[in-house]
Amino acid sequence: MDSQQAKRSVEIAGVTISDADECYVIAEIGHNHQGSLERAIELVTEAKRCGAHAVKLQKRNNRGLYTREAYERPYENENSYGSTYGAHREALEFGLAEYQELKACCDELGIAFFATAFDFASADFLAELDMPAYKIASGDLTNTPLLRYVAEIGKPVIFSTGGGTFDDVRRAYDTIVELNDQVAVLQCTAGYPAAWEELDLNVIRTYREFFPEAVVGFSSHDNGIAMAVASYVLGARIVEKHFTSNRALKGTDHVFSLEPQGLSKMVRDLQRTRLALGDGEKKMYPSEVSPVTKMSKKLVATLDLPSGHVIRRDDVALKSPGDGLPAHELDNVVGRTLRHPVVEGTTFTWDHFDELLVSTMTTSSS
Repeated sequence: MDSQQAKRSVEIAGVTISDADECYVIAEIGHNHQGSLERAIELVTEAKRCGAHAVKLQKRNNRGLYTREAYERPYENENSYGSTYGAHREALEFGLAEYQELKACCDELGIAFFATAFDFASADFLAELDMPAYKIASGDLTNTPLLRYVAEIGKPVIFSTGGGTFDDVRRAYDTIVELNDQVAVLQCTAGYPAAWEELDLNVIRTYREFFPEAVVGFSSHDNGIAMAVASYVLGARIVEKHFTSNRALKGTDHVFSLEPQGLSKMVRDLQRTRLALGDGEKKMYPSEVSPVTKMSKKLVATLDLPSGHVIRRDDVALKSPGDGLPAHELDNVVGRTLRHPVVEGTTFTWDHFDELLVSTMTTSSS
């Protein structure tokens, strides 16, 4: 591991996230629980079964977060849980009792549990629960006061970068790291869902270059699982994906969320990708010996040849299986003298040939 890889490390609830470790998968439940604690527990349980390392909610102090106009504006549509936007948000918001029960459930299951803090009061709420990490949403990328406030709590901070410029990202990173060196930067496109051509996965490489001490990841709003694997290959070591039990349920996030089968496959594919990438050293495996021998070529006599014959190119054929002198030795065989006669089809070995005569020059020294 190089020194840069060694620096990229964040620990959440006892799990180390680094270039050398498997991809850390966060199942973003958000408000896909639809305000139901029972449904939230079901989602947490499914996420654990699917292999996710963590589940995440979103915490808002709605009265303090929104302007009065925004809170009281009418909000009647197919995805609404209240007649006003404020009523809609409150219907989906969990309080202390729900968070405590979910925390206990996650502790029992052995899956990390944390949340996005959308405001100061929510950060305090989560701090009282001793969350192992904090997420900052893309909408707060430029909210340096909140970034400082959360960073000072002293737990790992993961922030998404959707809708921002690189200057916004650098400002956010610098703000956090001044107070807290446990930072993860997630490439994100704030489309719901995000268009393929707007995912900009190569930004992951850019983040790795400009933030050499930060864990880099991908917050995915696309429809599917393939981009998670692509992000891992590019260097992402955290993948956050919205999670639901049914994409047809009421709510804006379900349509681009993964169902359990999709999350299971994504976790599986990320694990396989890590294994498949290897360590960069080209090697030959025992499993390759038989098929390679079957397919490769060896040097074979094309006709009966007498003892003392000097091998010509036409005397040698390249034939499978490759259980004799390999084809790359052809030039070293042509011009050698046979020690013994051979018949057509004989597999050549070095024992068939006399040693090459090496001319030597006598040099004098004073």
